[in-house]
Amino acid sequence: MGTRRAPVRRRAIGAVATAVAVTAAAGITLALPAERADAAVPTTIPLTFTNSSGRTEPVYIYNLGTLLSTGQQGWADANGTFHAWPGGANPPVPAPDASIAGPANGGTTTIRMPKFSGRIYFSYGQKLVFKLTTGGLVQPAVQNPSDPNRNILFNWSEYTLNDSGLWINSTQVDMFSVPYAVGVKAANGTVTSTGHLKPGGYQGFYSALKGQPGGWANLIQTRSDGTVLRALAPGHGIESGALPASAMNDYVNRVWSKYASSTLTVTPFADQPGTKYYGRVSGSTMNFTNGAGAVVTSFQKPDSDSIFGCYKLLDAPNDLVRGPISRTLCAGYNRSTLLTNPNQPDTGAAGFYQDAVTNHYARKIHAQMADGNAYAFAFDDVGHHESLVHDGSPQQAYMTLDPLS
Repeated sequence: MGTRRAPVRRRAIGAVATAVAVTAAAGITLALPAERADAAVPTTIPLTFTNSSGRTEPVYIYNLGTLLSTGQQGWADANGTFHAWPGGANPPVPAPDASIAGPANGGTTTIRMPKFSGRIYFSYGQKLVFKLTTGGLVQPAVQNPSDPNRNILFNWSEYTLNDSGLWINSTQVDMFSVPYAVGVKAANGTVTSTGHLKPGGYQGFYSALKGQPGGWANLIQTRSDGTVLRALAPGHGIESGALPASAMNDYVNRVWSKYASSTLTVTPFADQPGTKYYGRVSGSTMNFTNGAGAVVTSFQKPDSDSIFGCYKLLDAPNDLVRGPISRTLCAGYNRSTLLTNPNQPDTGAAGFYQDAVTNHYARKIHAQMADGNAYAFAFDDVGHHESLVHDGSPQQAYMTLDPLS
């Protein structure tokens, strides 16, 4: 992990048992590049959707977010024109229909992306339900069985477009669902993409998760007609009771035992090898000291939900000490590398997920990605294993809806 200022996928939107009001930008970018006065990025850029899903249902597209020039929350239409959300109410009221007709199978649709920090949603067969409360937009939270979007096949990408360029990802932080890939064309015409599954990877993931003992199969949600809709991320599985809250306890206990008598060294910035912090366990606390021996931050023994969500007892503020250490710990717990390597972060994928106690959801997602990259948990960008593309002078963005095979 370096000091680059790319979008960081944070704790999931709507990550409580019932849907809550959030901004469309929540969970995507907390630290963005400073906008350049001489920016070459136009006000909007084209985003082309290609529907290679093989499905016959209509596709609906939504571009929701925060307009960076004003901080207003709203949506963009197909031309990239911004529309602010009207005021909401309590109980929430329906939001304006922000849907854009997407391409039929085998076709393409091009829309314009404004300078947003937000999400591109897409759904198959029916429109998504968005509502407005007094605090803002209520987005889908399908871990809640009464969410109106629970039985809709949908997914989303996150992006930031500003004067420093475009960052766009494919994300599985909240759920693994209908597959898609993202791409960006640079000024020299080269296209960089990520997010494609291996052939057979979609069904392969679900088959692998079904075969994983310990409650992991319970993360899979299906519709009454038997359609597989998604697999919840393990943090949502704990919230909904699908996955035991003790899923990571054995590993945490072994980490605690190891570092009660040895030192965990964290070097959080790849471009600052001299910046190191040293962790030792004392009772229920892991204290980190700097080179002078002064305690700079402390962590209580984390529970599984804190690990899977990279929050709560592993909170990561956007600072230069606790946040970077927490990001490193979160990655080490999810990938189960803290016992095998006392020097973190461990950035070599060959050693990830080798312990019997690990984030099996993330393990199985990465195993099915064509390039090995994914956003399977919030800080999957530690070591650059995230499914993110970026260009400073983007000419064109892409989303490809892939087959469910």
